[in-house]
Amino acid sequence: MRLTKLGHACVRIEQGDTTVVIDPGLFTEPEAFQGADGVLITHEHVDHFAEDRLRAAVAADPGLRIWTNRAVAAQLDGIGAHVTVVGEGDAFEVGGIDVSVHGEWHAVIHPDIPRVGNIGFLLDGRLFHPGDALTLPAQPVDTLLLPVAGPWSKVGELVDYVREVKPRRALGIHDAVLSEIGLMVNTRLLGEGGPGTGAEFQQLPSGGQVDLGAR
Repeated sequence: MRLTKLGHACVRIEQGDTTVVIDPGLFTEPEAFQGADGVLITHEHVDHFAEDRLRAAVAADPGLRIWTNRAVAAQLDGIGAHVTVVGEGDAFEVGGIDVSVHGEWHAVIHPDIPRVGNIGFLLDGRLFHPGDALTLPAQPVDTLLLPVAGPWSKVGELVDYVREVKPRRALGIHDAVLSEIGLMVNTRLLGEGGPGTGAEFQQLPSGGQVDLGAR
């Protein structure tokens, strides 16, 4: 299984003949959909979901399938069987990759801002993308995709989250709002210069790749 970061919160997962793309939003490179078998969308915010781009991708590749929550699916009305609504506790397969769904809600930004639905995806029981939430998966994971910056997060909570999940490795995503200095500070605090999370931490640049090993 190979992971490629494609800007902000989007990653591309390749395993065997199967390619899955998670959260290709407005800050994601346009080529993210090329060769994809499936697209997973955690929630409706534009940095994770770009409706026009997704509709164009389906038009270009009628075999492309999408799994997401009910709110995103409603915005994709009209492309029919391409979209499957999933939620907490559901499981499905994309090619040879097993996927399970965890969580229900986006993290709280402010009490006056309504929360939207948010689901996390666990791939092959070892790679977890939580979207915009600090959801605890129902089982141990080897690699956690960690949303390192957003209007709802702070580093202290991220440290505690990684400690709770107990992955072997955490890879930083959701970082488009950080300057180079901000990335450096976050990487230090979440890595060896911080209080310690129990996990190896790596901040991937856009286009950066990690070999996640065999099943």
